[in-house]
Amino acid sequence: MNYRIIPPDGFLEARLSLPLSKSMSNRALIINALTPGAGELEHVAACDDTDAMRRALSSPEAKEINVGAAGTTMRFLTAYFAACEGREVTLDGSERMRQRPIGVLVDALRALGADIEYAGEQGFPPLHIRGRKLKGGEILLDSTVSSQFISALLMVAPTMSGGLKLSLKGETVSRPYILMTLRMMEDAGIDSEYFEDTVSIAPQTYRKGLRRVEGDWSAAAAWYEITAISSGAVTIDNLAEQSCQGDRKLADIFLHLGVTTEWQGEDGGSDLLASPDQDARLRIDFSDTPDLAQYVIVTCAMLGIPFRFTGLSTLAIKETDRVAAITTELAKIGILLQPEGRDVLAWEGQRRPFTELPRFDTYADHRMAMCLAPVALFVPGIIINDIEVVSKSYPGFWDAMREAGFILLDGDAPLPDPVED
Repeated sequence: MNYRIIPPDGFLEARLSLPLSKSMSNRALIINALTPGAGELEHVAACDDTDAMRRALSSPEAKEINVGAAGTTMRFLTAYFAACEGREVTLDGSERMRQRPIGVLVDALRALGADIEYAGEQGFPPLHIRGRKLKGGEILLDSTVSSQFISALLMVAPTMSGGLKLSLKGETVSRPYILMTLRMMEDAGIDSEYFEDTVSIAPQTYRKGLRRVEGDWSAAAAWYEITAISSGAVTIDNLAEQSCQGDRKLADIFLHLGVTTEWQGEDGGSDLLASPDQDARLRIDFSDTPDLAQYVIVTCAMLGIPFRFTGLSTLAIKETDRVAAITTELAKIGILLQPEGRDVLAWEGQRRPFTELPRFDTYADHRMAMCLAPVALFVPGIIINDIEVVSKSYPGFWDAMREAGFILLDGDAPLPDPVED
Protein backbone atom coordinates (compact mmCIF):
# COMPACT_ATOMS: atom_id res chain seq x y z
CA MET A 1 0.00 0.00 0.00
CA ASN A 2 1.11 3.58 -0.67
CA TYR A 3 0.24 6.82 1.14
CA ARG A 4 -0.12 10.36 -0.15
CA ILE A 5 0.74 12.67 2.75
CA ILE A 6 -0.81 16.07 3.40
CA PRO A 7 0.74 18.08 6.27
CA PRO A 8 -1.24 19.51 9.20
CA ASP A 9 -3.08 22.76 8.64
CA GLY A 10 -1.56 25.29 11.03
CA PHE A 11 0.83 24.92 13.96
CA LEU A 12 1.88 21.31 14.56
CA GLU A 13 1.39 19.99 18.09
CA ALA A 14 1.49 16.33 19.06
CA ARG A 15 1.73 14.05 22.09
CA LEU A 16 2.73 10.41 21.70
CA SER A 17 4.40 7.36 23.17
CA LEU A 18 7.14 5.61 21.24
CA PRO A 19 7.51 1.87 20.73
CA LEU A 20 9.88 0.16 23.14
CA SER A 21 13.50 -0.11 22.07
CA LYS A 22 13.99 -3.04 19.71
CA SER A 23 17.75 -2.92 20.36
CA MET A 24 17.21 -3.38 24.09
CA SER A 25 14.38 -5.86 23.51
CA ASN A 26 16.44 -8.20 21.37
CA ARG A 27 19.32 -8.13 23.83
CA ALA A 28 16.99 -8.73 26.77
CA LEU A 29 15.35 -11.68 24.99
CA ILE A 30 18.72 -13.35 24.36
CA ILE A 31 19.98 -12.64 27.89
CA ASN A 32 16.80 -14.03 29.45
CA ALA A 33 17.02 -17.11 27.23
CA LEU A 34 20.55 -17.67 28.64
CA THR A 35 19.44 -17.05 32.25
CA PRO A 36 18.30 -20.12 34.22
CA GLY A 37 14.72 -19.64 35.45
CA ALA A 38 14.39 -16.14 33.99
CA GLY A 39 11.04 -16.80 32.36
CA GLU A 40 9.59 -14.82 29.48
CA LEU A 41 10.18 -11.11 29.12
CA GLU A 42 6.72 -9.57 29.23
CA HIS A 43 7.20 -6.06 27.84
CA VAL A 44 9.24 -5.84 24.64
CA ALA A 45 9.01 -3.90 21.41
CA ALA A 46 6.03 -4.92 19.29
CA CYS A 47 7.63 -5.02 15.84
CA ASP A 48 8.82 -7.44 13.18
CA ASP A 49 12.38 -7.77 14.53
CA THR A 50 11.43 -8.71 18.08
CA ASP A 51 8.52 -10.85 16.87
CA ALA A 52 11.05 -12.85 14.84
CA MET A 53 13.28 -13.20 17.90
CA ARG A 54 10.43 -14.33 20.17
CA ARG A 55 9.21 -16.89 17.66
CA ALA A 56 12.70 -18.36 17.31
CA LEU A 57 13.32 -18.56 21.06
CA SER A 58 9.90 -20.08 21.74
CA SER A 59 10.36 -22.88 19.16
CA PRO A 60 12.80 -25.27 20.84
CA GLU A 61 12.07 -28.12 18.43
CA ALA A 62 12.22 -26.14 15.17
CA LYS A 63 14.83 -27.35 12.69
CA GLU A 64 14.43 -24.39 10.34
CA ILE A 65 13.99 -20.79 11.42
CA ASN A 66 13.47 -17.84 9.07
CA VAL A 67 13.97 -14.39 10.58
CA GLY A 68 12.87 -12.46 7.50
CA ALA A 69 14.60 -9.08 7.25
CA ALA A 70 15.61 -8.90 10.95
CA GLY A 71 19.37 -8.38 10.82
CA THR A 72 19.91 -8.04 14.57
CA THR A 73 17.90 -11.21 15.13
CA MET A 74 19.97 -13.14 12.57
CA ARG A 75 23.26 -12.13 14.18
CA PHE A 76 22.24 -12.66 17.80
CA LEU A 77 20.62 -16.03 17.06
CA THR A 78 23.69 -17.23 15.16
CA ALA A 79 25.76 -16.93 18.34
CA TYR A 80 22.94 -18.12 20.60
CA PHE A 81 22.23 -21.34 18.68
CA ALA A 82 25.96 -22.00 18.29
CA ALA A 83 26.19 -22.02 22.11
CA CYS A 84 23.05 -24.17 22.68
CA GLU A 85 24.35 -27.67 23.34
CA GLY A 86 22.50 -30.29 21.31
CA ARG A 87 20.50 -27.82 19.22
CA GLU A 88 20.63 -28.21 15.43
CA VAL A 89 18.99 -25.59 13.26
CA THR A 90 19.15 -23.94 9.84
CA LEU A 91 18.90 -20.18 10.20
CA ASP A 92 17.64 -18.27 7.15
CA GLY A 93 16.11 -14.93 6.20
CA SER A 94 14.70 -12.83 3.39
CA GLU A 95 16.37 -12.44 0.00
CA ARG A 96 18.00 -9.23 1.23
CA MET A 97 19.22 -11.04 4.36
CA ARG A 98 20.98 -13.53 2.10
CA GLN A 99 22.95 -10.59 0.70
CA ARG A 100 24.08 -9.27 4.09
CA PRO A 101 27.53 -10.58 5.06
CA ILE A 102 27.92 -12.60 8.24
CA GLY A 103 31.33 -14.17 7.66
CA VAL A 104 33.12 -12.10 10.32
CA LEU A 105 30.80 -13.46 13.02
CA VAL A 106 30.86 -17.04 11.73
CA ASP A 107 34.67 -17.08 11.58
CA ALA A 108 34.87 -15.75 15.14
CA LEU A 109 32.42 -18.34 16.44
CA ARG A 110 34.26 -21.15 14.65
CA ALA A 111 37.51 -20.01 16.29
CA LEU A 112 35.73 -20.30 19.64
CA GLY A 113 34.59 -23.86 18.91
CA ALA A 114 31.30 -23.44 17.02
CA ASP A 115 30.04 -25.87 14.38
CA ILE A 116 28.54 -23.70 11.63
CA GLU A 117 28.25 -24.40 7.90
CA TYR A 118 27.02 -22.19 5.10
CA ALA A 119 23.91 -23.67 3.51
CA GLY A 120 24.25 -21.41 0.46
CA GLU A 121 26.80 -18.81 -0.60
CA GLN A 122 29.94 -18.65 1.50
CA GLY A 123 29.90 -15.73 3.92
CA PHE A 124 26.14 -15.22 3.86
CA PRO A 125 22.99 -16.78 5.32
CA PRO A 126 21.46 -19.34 5.41
CA LEU A 127 23.51 -21.08 8.11
CA HIS A 128 23.39 -24.65 9.38
CA ILE A 129 24.28 -24.62 13.08
CA ARG A 130 24.99 -27.52 15.44
CA GLY A 131 25.03 -26.16 18.96
CA ARG A 132 27.71 -27.17 21.45
CA LYS A 133 29.56 -25.95 24.52
CA LEU A 134 31.92 -23.33 23.12
CA LYS A 135 35.50 -23.50 24.37
CA GLY A 136 36.04 -19.74 24.21
CA GLY A 137 39.48 -18.20 24.30
CA GLU A 138 41.16 -15.16 22.79
CA ILE A 139 40.24 -13.78 19.38
CA LEU A 140 40.94 -10.66 17.32
CA LEU A 141 37.89 -9.27 15.54
CA ASP A 142 37.50 -6.71 12.76
CA SER A 143 35.23 -4.17 14.45
CA THR A 144 34.63 -1.94 11.43
CA VAL A 145 31.68 -3.92 10.03
CA SER A 146 28.93 -4.24 12.66
CA SER A 147 28.80 -3.87 16.42
CA GLN A 148 26.04 -6.50 16.39
CA PHE A 149 28.70 -9.16 15.70
CA ILE A 150 30.49 -8.03 18.85
CA SER A 151 27.32 -7.92 20.96
CA ALA A 152 26.34 -11.40 19.73
CA LEU A 153 29.67 -12.81 20.94
CA LEU A 154 29.60 -10.93 24.24
CA MET A 155 26.17 -12.21 25.28
CA VAL A 156 27.16 -15.87 24.88
CA ALA A 157 30.68 -15.35 26.29
CA PRO A 158 29.75 -16.24 29.91
CA THR A 159 28.64 -19.71 28.75
CA MET A 160 32.04 -20.51 27.18
CA SER A 161 34.19 -22.95 29.14
CA GLY A 162 37.23 -20.67 28.85
CA GLY A 163 35.42 -17.36 28.78
CA LEU A 164 36.24 -14.77 26.14
CA LYS A 165 38.98 -12.21 25.59
CA LEU A 166 37.90 -10.18 22.58
CA SER A 167 40.34 -7.69 21.04
CA LEU A 168 38.99 -5.25 18.48
CA LYS A 169 40.97 -4.06 15.47
CA GLY A 170 40.10 -1.05 13.39
CA GLU A 171 37.79 1.82 14.27
CA THR A 172 34.89 0.33 16.20
CA VAL A 173 31.53 1.37 14.76
CA SER A 174 28.44 1.88 16.93
CA ARG A 175 30.46 1.63 20.16
CA PRO A 176 27.48 2.77 22.29
CA TYR A 177 25.66 -0.43 21.31
CA ILE A 178 28.53 -2.47 22.75
CA LEU A 179 28.28 -0.47 25.97
CA MET A 180 24.52 -1.07 26.01
CA THR A 181 25.11 -4.82 25.73
CA LEU A 182 27.64 -4.87 28.58
CA ARG A 183 25.39 -2.72 30.79
CA MET A 184 22.42 -5.04 30.24
CA MET A 185 24.61 -8.06 30.92
CA GLU A 186 25.75 -6.39 34.14
CA ASP A 187 22.11 -5.89 35.13
CA ALA A 188 21.68 -9.65 34.66
CA GLY A 189 24.64 -10.42 36.93
CA ILE A 190 27.58 -10.68 34.50
CA ASP A 191 30.93 -9.06 35.25
CA SER A 192 33.12 -7.84 32.39
CA GLU A 193 36.15 -5.67 31.73
CA TYR A 194 36.34 -3.26 28.80
CA PHE A 195 39.71 -1.54 28.58
CA GLU A 196 40.88 0.30 25.50
CA ASP A 197 39.98 -2.12 22.67
CA THR A 198 39.70 -5.35 24.64
CA VAL A 199 36.68 -6.92 26.35
CA SER A 200 37.23 -9.75 28.82
CA ILE A 201 34.44 -11.94 30.23
CA ALA A 202 35.17 -14.91 32.52
CA PRO A 203 33.00 -18.07 32.60
CA GLN A 204 29.99 -17.36 34.83
CA THR A 205 26.23 -17.73 35.04
CA TYR A 206 23.53 -15.18 34.33
CA ARG A 207 21.82 -14.67 37.70
CA LYS A 208 18.65 -12.71 37.03
CA GLY A 209 16.36 -12.04 34.12
CA LEU A 210 15.75 -8.57 32.73
CA ARG A 211 12.35 -6.89 33.06
CA ARG A 212 12.60 -3.29 31.84
CA VAL A 213 12.93 -1.97 28.29
CA GLU A 214 12.99 1.77 27.53
CA GLY A 215 11.19 3.73 24.83
CA ASP A 216 13.12 3.65 21.57
CA TRP A 217 15.40 6.63 20.98
CA SER A 218 15.86 5.55 17.34
CA ALA A 219 12.10 5.83 16.80
CA ALA A 220 12.19 9.35 18.21
CA ALA A 221 14.33 10.48 15.27
CA ALA A 222 11.37 11.03 12.96
CA TRP A 223 9.70 13.26 15.58
CA TYR A 224 12.82 15.35 16.09
CA GLU A 225 12.91 15.74 12.30
CA ILE A 226 9.22 16.69 12.19
CA THR A 227 9.72 19.23 14.99
CA ALA A 228 12.69 20.84 13.23
CA ILE A 229 11.03 21.08 9.82
CA SER A 230 7.60 22.20 11.06
CA SER A 231 8.83 24.54 13.82
CA GLY A 232 6.23 22.75 15.93
CA ALA A 233 6.09 21.17 19.38
CA VAL A 234 6.02 17.45 20.16
CA THR A 235 5.69 15.78 23.56
CA ILE A 236 7.01 12.23 23.95
CA ASP A 237 5.88 10.43 27.09
CA ASN A 238 8.39 7.57 27.34
CA LEU A 239 11.92 8.73 26.52
CA ALA A 240 14.52 8.13 29.24
CA GLU A 241 16.87 11.05 29.81
CA GLN A 242 19.48 8.81 31.45
CA SER A 243 19.40 6.10 28.78
CA CYS A 244 21.83 3.33 27.90
CA GLN A 245 20.85 3.68 24.23
CA GLY A 246 23.51 5.20 22.01
CA ASP A 247 20.88 7.01 19.98
CA ARG A 248 20.26 9.18 23.04
CA LYS A 249 22.76 11.40 21.19
CA LEU A 250 19.81 12.39 18.99
CA ALA A 251 18.88 15.19 21.39
CA ASP A 252 22.40 16.65 21.21
CA ILE A 253 22.51 16.47 17.41
CA PHE A 254 19.17 18.23 16.97
CA LEU A 255 20.24 21.10 19.21
CA HIS A 256 22.28 22.14 16.15
CA LEU A 257 19.07 21.99 14.10
CA GLY A 258 17.03 24.18 16.42
CA VAL A 259 15.27 21.55 18.55
CA THR A 260 15.62 21.64 22.34
CA THR A 261 14.58 18.80 24.63
CA GLU A 262 12.95 19.77 27.92
CA TRP A 263 12.65 16.91 30.43
CA GLN A 264 9.52 16.53 32.53
CA GLY A 265 10.98 14.92 35.63
CA GLU A 266 11.83 11.55 37.12
CA ASP A 267 8.87 9.77 35.53
CA GLY A 268 10.29 10.42 32.07
CA GLY A 269 8.82 12.26 29.16
CA SER A 270 10.12 15.16 27.14
CA ASP A 271 8.99 18.20 25.20
CA LEU A 272 10.61 18.85 21.82
CA LEU A 273 10.52 22.54 21.02
CA ALA A 274 11.69 24.20 17.81
CA SER A 275 13.53 27.47 17.54
CA PRO A 276 15.27 29.37 14.70
CA ASP A 277 18.63 28.92 16.47
CA GLN A 278 20.27 26.57 13.93
CA ASP A 279 23.85 26.02 12.83
CA ALA A 280 24.77 27.44 9.44
CA ARG A 281 26.67 24.25 8.55
CA LEU A 282 26.86 20.79 10.10
CA ARG A 283 29.71 18.27 10.37
CA ILE A 284 28.95 15.01 12.20
CA ASP A 285 30.65 11.62 12.49
CA PHE A 286 27.88 8.99 12.60
CA SER A 287 30.19 6.06 13.40
CA ASP A 288 28.51 5.61 16.80
CA THR A 289 24.95 6.38 15.66
CA PRO A 290 24.45 5.28 12.02
CA ASP A 291 20.69 4.74 12.41
CA LEU A 292 20.21 8.49 12.91
CA ALA A 293 21.96 9.56 9.72
CA GLN A 294 19.01 9.44 7.29
CA TYR A 295 16.82 11.63 9.50
CA VAL A 296 19.54 14.26 9.92
CA ILE A 297 20.32 14.23 6.19
CA VAL A 298 16.69 14.91 5.26
CA THR A 299 16.31 17.55 7.98
CA CYS A 300 19.36 19.46 6.75
CA ALA A 301 18.16 19.25 3.15
CA MET A 302 14.73 20.61 4.05
CA LEU A 303 16.17 23.43 6.18
CA GLY A 304 18.84 24.31 3.61
CA ILE A 305 21.75 23.57 5.95
CA PRO A 306 24.93 22.39 4.13
CA PHE A 307 26.64 19.40 5.71
CA ARG A 308 29.47 16.93 5.55
CA PHE A 309 28.73 13.64 7.32
CA THR A 310 31.22 10.84 7.91
CA GLY A 311 31.08 7.42 9.56
CA LEU A 312 28.47 6.11 7.12
CA SER A 313 30.23 2.97 5.86
CA THR A 314 27.93 0.51 7.67
CA LEU A 315 24.84 1.98 5.98
CA ALA A 316 25.70 0.01 2.85
CA ILE A 317 24.90 -3.29 4.59
CA LYS A 318 21.65 -2.29 6.28
CA GLU A 319 18.20 -3.17 4.92
CA THR A 320 19.36 -1.37 1.79
CA ASP A 321 22.39 0.72 0.85
CA ARG A 322 21.06 3.73 2.70
CA VAL A 323 23.45 6.35 1.34
CA ALA A 324 22.66 5.34 -2.24
CA ALA A 325 18.93 5.17 -1.48
CA ILE A 326 18.64 8.57 0.22
CA THR A 327 20.72 10.16 -2.56
CA THR A 328 18.38 8.73 -5.20
CA GLU A 329 15.18 9.70 -3.41
CA LEU A 330 16.11 13.28 -2.47
CA ALA A 331 17.11 13.88 -6.10
CA LYS A 332 13.38 13.52 -6.85
CA ILE A 333 12.84 16.87 -5.12
CA GLY A 334 15.93 18.49 -6.59
CA ILE A 335 18.35 17.87 -3.69
CA LEU A 336 21.73 16.88 -5.15
CA LEU A 337 23.74 15.03 -2.52
CA GLN A 338 27.40 14.15 -3.03
CA PRO A 339 28.53 10.71 -1.80
CA GLU A 340 32.29 10.34 -1.41
CA GLY A 341 33.02 6.65 -1.33
CA ARG A 342 31.19 4.51 1.23
CA ASP A 343 31.88 6.64 4.28
CA VAL A 344 31.11 10.28 3.42
CA LEU A 345 28.07 12.22 2.24
CA ALA A 346 28.15 15.98 1.62
CA TRP A 347 25.80 18.71 0.44
CA GLU A 348 26.64 22.30 -0.35
CA GLY A 349 23.09 23.38 -1.05
CA GLN A 350 22.92 22.25 -4.69
CA ARG A 351 19.36 22.08 -6.00
CA ARG A 352 17.59 21.78 -9.31
CA PRO A 353 13.94 22.39 -10.13
CA PHE A 354 11.49 19.50 -10.00
CA THR A 355 8.19 19.49 -11.84
CA GLU A 356 6.10 16.74 -10.30
CA LEU A 357 5.19 15.48 -6.85
CA PRO A 358 7.63 12.75 -5.90
CA ARG A 359 6.75 9.13 -5.30
CA PHE A 360 9.37 7.97 -2.81
CA ASP A 361 10.54 4.36 -2.82
CA THR A 362 11.35 2.76 0.51
CA TYR A 363 13.61 -0.15 -0.52
CA ALA A 364 12.08 -2.51 2.08
CA ASP A 365 13.69 -0.21 4.68
CA HIS A 366 11.65 1.12 7.59
CA ARG A 367 13.94 4.11 8.13
CA MET A 368 13.61 5.23 4.51
CA ALA A 369 9.83 5.49 4.95
CA MET A 370 10.03 7.31 8.28
CA CYS A 371 12.74 9.81 7.32
CA LEU A 372 11.04 10.74 4.03
CA ALA A 373 7.48 11.10 5.34
CA PRO A 374 8.21 14.52 6.98
CA VAL A 375 9.18 15.91 3.55
CA ALA A 376 5.41 16.43 3.18
CA LEU A 377 5.82 19.50 5.42
CA PHE A 378 7.77 21.16 2.57
CA VAL A 379 6.20 19.35 -0.39
CA PRO A 380 2.54 18.56 0.43
CA GLY A 381 1.16 15.56 -1.43
CA ILE A 382 4.29 13.41 -1.62
CA ILE A 383 3.70 9.68 -1.94
CA ILE A 384 5.47 7.04 0.15
CA ASN A 385 5.48 3.60 -1.45
CA ASP A 386 5.14 0.35 0.51
CA ILE A 387 4.22 1.98 3.79
CA GLU A 388 4.06 -1.41 5.56
CA VAL A 389 7.86 -1.43 5.95
CA VAL A 390 7.58 0.57 9.20
CA SER A 391 6.34 -2.60 10.93
CA LYS A 392 9.99 -3.64 11.28
CA SER A 393 10.48 -1.22 14.17
CA TYR A 394 7.52 1.19 14.56
CA PRO A 395 4.18 -0.35 13.51
CA GLY A 396 2.20 2.57 14.93
CA PHE A 397 4.10 5.28 13.05
CA TRP A 398 1.35 6.14 10.57
CA ASP A 399 -1.30 6.25 13.30
CA ALA A 400 0.93 8.64 15.26
CA MET A 401 1.28 10.86 12.19
CA ARG A 402 -2.50 11.00 11.84
CA GLU A 403 -2.83 12.00 15.49
CA ALA A 404 -0.29 14.76 14.84
CA GLY A 405 -2.57 16.17 12.14
CA PHE A 406 -1.14 14.67 8.96
CA ILE A 407 -3.68 13.44 6.41
CA LEU A 408 -2.81 10.09 4.85
CA LEU A 409 -4.60 9.27 1.61
CA ASP A 410 -4.50 6.38 -0.81
CA GLY A 411 -1.33 6.98 -2.77
CA ASP A 412 -2.99 6.02 -6.03
CA ALA A 413 -5.85 8.51 -5.60
CA PRO A 414 -5.64 12.05 -7.03
CA LEU A 415 -4.93 15.03 -4.83
CA PRO A 416 -8.11 16.40 -3.23
CA ASP A 417 -9.47 19.72 -4.48
CA PRO A 418 -8.50 22.68 -2.29
CA VAL A 419 -11.10 23.79 0.22
CA GLU A 420 -12.37 27.36 -0.29
CA ASP A 421 -12.63 29.65 2.72
